[in-house]
Amino acid sequence: MLTITDHLGRTVTFSHPPQRIISLVPAITETMYHLDLENTIVGRTRFCKFPQEKVQKAKNIGGTKEIKLDRINQLKPDLIIVEKEENTKEIVETLEKYYPVFVFEVQKEQDVYRMIHDLGRLTDRKNESNQLVREIQHRFDSLPKVNGKSAAYVIWKNPYMVVGKDTYIQSILTKLGYINPFLSLSGRYPVISEEDFQHANLDYIFLATEPYPFREKHKKEFQAIVPQAKTIIMDGEMFWYGAKMLQAADYFKKTIESLNS
Repeated sequence: MLTITDHLGRTVTFSHPPQRIISLVPAITETMYHLDLENTIVGRTRFCKFPQEKVQKAKNIGGTKEIKLDRINQLKPDLIIVEKEENTKEIVETLEKYYPVFVFEVQKEQDVYRMIHDLGRLTDRKNESNQLVREIQHRFDSLPKVNGKSAAYVIWKNPYMVVGKDTYIQSILTKLGYINPFLSLSGRYPVISEEDFQHANLDYIFLATEPYPFREKHKKEFQAIVPQAKTIIMDGEMFWYGAKMLQAADYFKKTIESLNS
């Protein structure tokens, strides 16, 4: 047995290393597969889609905000992985009545490295987790910068919502050299008006492909609102944390080189 404190200060005790894990966090599910935990992941959400060739072997137990408790009970997990923003407080309160539940919290780049290290401790994959952290840090520290260009990362329409303070996505934008003019607004994902976009003196508008599915057809809409800014479709999956960051580093490098050219 192992007793450990999760990222919310909760004490969690479980059989160690766990043999039957359910993950309710797509980015962490992908990271677990990278740590060679394929044979211990018995359940995942329908949004856990990477790696595509392996994840289908784990049972779909619902979504990130709503779960099928009967399916979870059938799997008899000895550890369930959740994340504060990705999953709800109600889900944690329901599951912790029956199973050990470890809650991660990821709001910035450094939180990702803590998450990976702790995931290695939880699953007896310390060497693998240390190696993953080193590789991600090396790739991200080697990325080019955009030299203080102003950018808005738009995640929703009707109403418009952008990435704000205390978010992993914002921490990555900052690392890449972008300035977010909306950090003074309240909330992690503030609601923005067309006038807010117009007054922000933006160089770039990034339209994310998730959670709202912005596509090329939406670019004209923003070009009409803020003609002086360059509007770019941004692959939202590249802002998943964990193992996805290895792929994301190459994506960000190509994006920045294209913008700087």
